[in-house]
Amino acid sequence: MTRDYGKAFALMREGASGSWRDYTRHAFVEGLRDGSLPRAAFLHYLRQDYVFLIHFSRAWALAVVKSETHDEMLTAVGTVNALVAEEMQLHVGICEAAGIPQDELFATPERAENLAYTRFVLEAGYSGDLLDLLAALAPCVMGYGEIGARLGTEATSDTYRDWIDTYASDDYQTACKAVGTLLDSALTRRIGPDFEKSPRWNRLCQTFQKATELEVNFWQMGLTP
Repeated sequence: MTRDYGKAFALMREGASGSWRDYTRHAFVEGLRDGSLPRAAFLHYLRQDYVFLIHFSRAWALAVVKSETHDEMLTAVGTVNALVAEEMQLHVGICEAAGIPQDELFATPERAENLAYTRFVLEAGYSGDLLDLLAALAPCVMGYGEIGARLGTEATSDTYRDWIDTYASDDYQTACKAVGTLLDSALTRRIGPDFEKSPRWNRLCQTFQKATELEVNFWQMGLTP
């Protein structure tokens, strides 16, 4: 299931189609869909993803610094708030129900796959501008949107329904569309309406591709507690 999250995202996703399929159709994802994913693997993933979201929130805060307009800042701030106040709370709630308190969750040691991904995203922002940062951020935001929307209709088990419903929700889908709009407008502002013809476009697509590959590695890490 593909979603309309804007022109630039659609082009980047098409360019990374093989890796994108590996990411959004990974065995971990299919285990969420049919309920076959071992609970230990899910909780291990949630703990790592909580740590990931801490750094992801910092990256979106960096997007505020890299913004050139009030609208760009508003979208970045709104995304930080959604991550910290909503998405991370999903992880806290599920883990607490499983006997993992929040202080223990926060202190989770990072796996190498997690470290590689989060630092890649942050480095894209530190060394580049908002476009470089958004190209690295987009696979996580929109990928989870596509996965959530698909599993929301295809799930054959309610085992992981809380997780699925979070990413299938209207609020999360609206956030994905807002990020897609931000990506399109930021490209148009800095490069022009035919941004995909710019010499810079290929490098941005390479960043998107690498972030997608790191998402695949993250799912694979989730299968190996």
